[in-house]
Amino acid sequence: MVAGRGAELLRPATSSGRASFLELFFDLAFVFALTRVSQRFAGVAGGAGWALAAGLGRTLLLFLALWLIWSHTTWITSRYEPERSIIQVVVVGTMFAGLVMAVTLPRAMEERALPFAVAYLAVMVVRPLVIAAALRGHPRRLVAFRLSTWAAATAPLWLIGALGPDGLRLPLWAAALAVDYLAWALGWPLPWIGAAAVGSWRIAGEHLADRHQQIFLIALGESILVIGAVFSGEGYSAGRAAAFAIAFATSALLWRIYFHRAGGLLTEALGRARMPGRLGTASERTHTLIVLSVLVTAVGYQLVIGHPYGQPRPTWLLFVVGGPVLFLVARVRLEYEIFGRISRSRMIGLVALLLVTPALAYWTPMGGLGVVAGVLALVGLLDARRSRQRPPEDSASPIGRGKPGSQGSEA
Repeated sequence: MVAGRGAELLRPATSSGRASFLELFFDLAFVFALTRVSQRFAGVAGGAGWALAAGLGRTLLLFLALWLIWSHTTWITSRYEPERSIIQVVVVGTMFAGLVMAVTLPRAMEERALPFAVAYLAVMVVRPLVIAAALRGHPRRLVAFRLSTWAAATAPLWLIGALGPDGLRLPLWAAALAVDYLAWALGWPLPWIGAAAVGSWRIAGEHLADRHQQIFLIALGESILVIGAVFSGEGYSAGRAAAFAIAFATSALLWRIYFHRAGGLLTEALGRARMPGRLGTASERTHTLIVLSVLVTAVGYQLVIGHPYGQPRPTWLLFVVGGPVLFLVARVRLEYEIFGRISRSRMIGLVALLLVTPALAYWTPMGGLGVVAGVLALVGLLDARRSRQRPPEDSASPIGRGKPGSQGSEA
């Protein structure tokens, strides 16, 4: 590691891999934000055709904007010492911007578009400059300059989308967000100074794993809030009580399936990786899908508890079945990242859900959720059976094994 001015901000090897109290405080804003995302998904669930597709697209875009803010903050606290005052100021400032985005999110594609965009740009453009200034002469400042430059390049799309006609907002913001994600994947390349090799970054891998596990639990906690809020707000009936119980069991199964072996070994895998940045990048993408799947599943809970024996609506299957399907897809990916293999039990569950989905279009919502819970229970039982037959495994991730290359002074 290159020493020099600003080096005191770098996270030392002796730093704790656990999330700091400040980061847990930061997550409170995202508890609220994820609730807003779930409610917005629920608001479009009753639509059909183009209205449904457009509503889902808008909500997905807003979620991905929030996720980018959370992910960048997690990487910052994995690379820099969170106990330093300037990093704490950055995290608290980001928390406030995230709270503004969450407050405006229900109408962010309508009349509250400007404050949402300004809060997003304040984090993406201004925050890296603050970190670069704090790093002073340290070579890592070039990463922050790259990020800020790319974010500034897409800022006109965000602002024109916020201030312009409503019809242009979705395509302009989608283009801007796509560039922001692509730039991150490419390492924010710039002329003369090149790109930052994100996969080669020196980070606290155990800390990054801890944060990914925590955001999954936060999303799962949001689903529990939905279950409780919807059931307590509706008139009592035996059907709603049964839907409440099945929804809770489904969330418990999602927790069990995630942490069984692979999810529980994420910290070990990132701690052992010779290039934790590479495995951390893959894990971040996987957890994007996992968190999104839990939010979508929570909307299914809301629909079923509200109308357990209502008329079958094929569009509801996007939430009741689509959320768990997306979760199993992401969990298969996580299994590969940790062990280098594809999970047979999760593939069985995935195929089973896809096969029964056409029939569920004619079932009541309660029946659909019950089948989903049964398939997830089958996956859990197959996992438990396999665990009894084999000793505990160590992580054997095929990602991040290579020798750290010439990372330069930015790594």
